[in-house]
Amino acid sequence: MEGEKKKILIVDDDSFLLDMYALKFSQNNFEVYAAPGALQAIEKLKGGLAPDVMLMDVIMPDMDGFEMLSQINKENLCTNCIKIVLSNKSQQSDIDEGNRLGVSGYIVKANSTPTEVIEQVVKILEKKIVQVSK
Repeated sequence: MEGEKKKILIVDDDSFLLDMYALKFSQNNFEVYAAPGALQAIEKLKGGLAPDVMLMDVIMPDMDGFEMLSQINKENLCTNCIKIVLSNKSQQSDIDEGNRLGVSGYIVKANSTPTEVIEQVVKILEKKIVQVSK
């Protein structure tokens, strides 16, 4: 993925993971925005942030990732961004719920190293770019 940096909004209440993924993505040609929870992410989007990709956890206090996706969809926020779930919730029902809410990918944290997460995000992004340009 050459050229301009892609904007990514990472939403996770685990500050260690948030910082680590922010660093990893910034080292891989991404302009990183971070939110420690769903409410902060929604505020950033309402404030005009238009990321290319939103990577979000599901299990968060205040509002979980699915509720956040539902609200984002209802309010037409982040309409052109690629939404990807990064969670340890790996039940088929969770994956189905993500798909129902329009996610382009579902990555299970426990099954993926940070490098693999970045590779999967880049793959999903490239696949979407190809679909859009057809």
